[in-house]
Amino acid sequence: MTDDIWRRDEVESPCIKVCVVHPEARICTGCLRSIDEITQWSRMSPEARRAIMTELPTRTGLITKRRGGRAARLAR
Repeated sequence: MTDDIWRRDEVESPCIKVCVVHPEARICTGCLRSIDEITQWSRMSPEARRAIMTELPTRTGLITKRRGGRAARLAR
């Protein structure tokens, strides 16, 4: 008997099921992919997906912009 039924050829994905698009950066706050990348993901080659996944950590700064904290609130 083989375990072929348990082997899957699934698409690698950085999705963490927190799907919220940042209004200014236009990327998902969960996986950091753009809308175009998300919609085309299943049709991309494994190499293209890996290239994007390698780049994703550099996008964190696009959505973690500080808004001024306490000083900004007090200035209002």
